[in-house]
Amino acid sequence: MLEHMSGETEIMISRKKKDKSPRRVGSVKRTSQAEGQMMKCRSSKQSTEHPEKKQPMSRKETSAAASDVTSDNYRHPRFLHGPYPATHFGPKACMLPNPTSVMHIQDPASQRLTWTKPPMNILVIKKVRDESLLEPFKQLCTFLIEEKHLMVYVERKVVEDAILLQDEIFGKIRNQLCTFKEGYDDISKCIDLIICLGGDGTLLYASSLFQDSVPPVMAFHLGSLGFLTPFTFESYKTEINKVFEGNAAIILRSRLKVKITKDLSHLQESASTYPMEEDGILSQSHVNSDVGKVDLNLQVLNEVVVDRGPSPFLSNVDLYLDDRLITTVQGDGVIVSTPTGSTAYAAAAGASMIHPNVPAIMVTPICPHSLSFRPIVVPAGVELKVMLSPDARNTAWVSFDGRKRQEIHQGDCIKITTSCYSVPSICCHDLVYDWFESLAECLHWNVRKKQTRMSEETD
Repeated sequence: MLEHMSGETEIMISRKKKDKSPRRVGSVKRTSQAEGQMMKCRSSKQSTEHPEKKQPMSRKETSAAASDVTSDNYRHPRFLHGPYPATHFGPKACMLPNPTSVMHIQDPASQRLTWTKPPMNILVIKKVRDESLLEPFKQLCTFLIEEKHLMVYVERKVVEDAILLQDEIFGKIRNQLCTFKEGYDDISKCIDLIICLGGDGTLLYASSLFQDSVPPVMAFHLGSLGFLTPFTFESYKTEINKVFEGNAAIILRSRLKVKITKDLSHLQESASTYPMEEDGILSQSHVNSDVGKVDLNLQVLNEVVVDRGPSPFLSNVDLYLDDRLITTVQGDGVIVSTPTGSTAYAAAAGASMIHPNVPAIMVTPICPHSLSFRPIVVPAGVELKVMLSPDARNTAWVSFDGRKRQEIHQGDCIKITTSCYSVPSICCHDLVYDWFESLAECLHWNVRKKQTRMSEETD
């Protein structure tokens, strides 16, 4: 198993990717990976390929091994802690290697960000339709372009805002911005750092733009909740300079790798009846015309939600774990979430809140028609499969981080497991303090009026 993991790690780190740039933007030359990280991966692979020779087993051990032969078929086929996360984030950022890591998995407390080369291409994501963010957005872009001399990418609809177009002072900066349109321009290979201005939705949107390796994300709290946005904008210049210097604490927020297999006729029927988003679901699909199926692949940061949709009947879906049926969900639906998503929809449905560094997948029923159906937590390395039950009275609906909502018919299949491409979120203080600070400030966790002290009384 270690040989397989280290081999995959070497492939992920040494793989060379081609450049794809958005329209009106010049191509950006890819940088080479850190030589030290490559040597570490090669040495780890050699150590697993040449294990020490084992001593001959005693008679008692031989007998015990023979009795366990029948149980080999029931052993778990994958590493329960999930795949080893990719340690390179975009073209120029990677995790600082730690020689004390065990089994090639670093201690989360030692996860620090470093740069193989200075970042040059910055993606700024601003919450749309919020006029209060226009001034911070202009200040940030001016700072990055005029003072730091960086190339700034923004979404096209952001710079087309009517108020920004009327601002003549900002016109010089606006003309230097590189624009892109989601679903049409691929910027995933040329971004070094992501800066979010807004709430948690901006970080979810940033995750959706990168279906493979994700650059480091620095999120400023300028939205309504801000559980995932630890930085305040008042000291943005100081905080950004610290990140550029390197050695910043990061938390790897695991994502779900989702594969939806749908009947091609059902997909075409849904597309004609229920219009999809601009980026659509066909743009990230693989059509197999021989069997009439289409595979949709997505990376999800918060949760996958399967619900009954507009139907008045209970949803009736079968839940499999590693191809074994474990239960049938009868109720309003089921939520499959990451630890990051445990403080979102899952928390509202009664699930426990889990720290993002815990390797796990959460399964939470939505209003189950059973008093004993409680939320469960399974190892991150398992594969979950959700299918419509054969005796279901209606279809079901599925959404991914609240987007790309579509209908699920009989025969359609949703496979979910932990992705190796996590979201490296930069911490303001550290990964433990930031999380509990968000619990207290955003969710008011365990906030209540304190109990008064009892006065001393004599018997």
